[in-house]
Amino acid sequence: MSWTYRPAARTWRHDACVAAPVAFHAGLPGYAPTPLVELPSLADELGVGRVLVKDESARLGLPAFKVLGVSWAVQRMLETEIPAALVTASDGNHGRALAQVARQRGVPARVYLPDGVHPAARAAIQSEGGTVVDVPGSYDTAVAAAAADADAGGGALIQDTAWAGYEQIPGWIVEGYLTLFAEIDDQLTTESDLVIVPAGVGSLAQAAVTYYRRAGLTAAPALLTVEPDSAACVLDSLADGEPRTVATATTIMVGLNCGTVSHVAWPLLRAGLDAACSVSDQAAGSAAADLARLGVAAGPCGGAALAAAREVLADSRRADRLGITGHSTVVLLCTEGQAANPYREENIRE
Repeated sequence: MSWTYRPAARTWRHDACVAAPVAFHAGLPGYAPTPLVELPSLADELGVGRVLVKDESARLGLPAFKVLGVSWAVQRMLETEIPAALVTASDGNHGRALAQVARQRGVPARVYLPDGVHPAARAAIQSEGGTVVDVPGSYDTAVAAAAADADAGGGALIQDTAWAGYEQIPGWIVEGYLTLFAEIDDQLTTESDLVIVPAGVGSLAQAAVTYYRRAGLTAAPALLTVEPDSAACVLDSLADGEPRTVATATTIMVGLNCGTVSHVAWPLLRAGLDAACSVSDQAAGSAAADLARLGVAAGPCGGAALAAAREVLADSRRADRLGITGHSTVVLLCTEGQAANPYREENIRE
């Protein structure tokens, strides 16, 4: 496991407002906070006071958290613009969420998929009414293809990664994710000491930093991101002190298989993220299976947070740096359910 640590992040603060997206989501048909599941056996295993898993396996009818960001971004965009279509690139969950929201709003959706997306994820996008466009190559290649489609007049790009000149919509998506963290605070009976966040392009991690480093907080948890060993762009960027693009390879953590950090996420991650690590497919797959046995239907990306907790907290020096003791409360973000990313344990790459 690779790891990097940044000691000044806990005290950094910035201005942030979370009320608007939280109120919007509360008004959606079928909205309810997703469960925060306490698992005492994991607390015993990890040597901490409490372990709670934020279970995103059933969020507004979808098996992942992504619809929070998509729904808020589309709402904001439709306040001023009615596009011919909504266009995006995705490894699966974001694309399905966009297809669902587009169908509900009566707008066509096109989703560009890179190599390695499971056929079931492709079919799920189509079941929501989305048109799938296959792109040979990586996630970054699919993003470029979707952006070119939108630039040519094909519709509005709703992408959860940002680059220079494309920042507003990714920023809205991050705002939508704030609802997840507000729910955790409402559900907890004690303050969290460590929150572990799976990171792809870094947008969910950006939301975590936005929420837990907002001005006025006198105490805040440590924030740790986790990525696949084969696609650790956040980890590599933090270690080098500047954004890096990394080559990616096949991984069962498909939703985290991203090679470039979001342009708008990077400044917040650099300032407010305590640590980053990467884990193997084997560790994530085993963790997902263990969570499933404990009643949390985790996919591999959802299992990544537990895999990170096991490997980081097993090292007393790393635990000490994060301020974790035998009385600490640790929150794991299970960002997707098994239905979001089917896989076979016997095919996990070591």
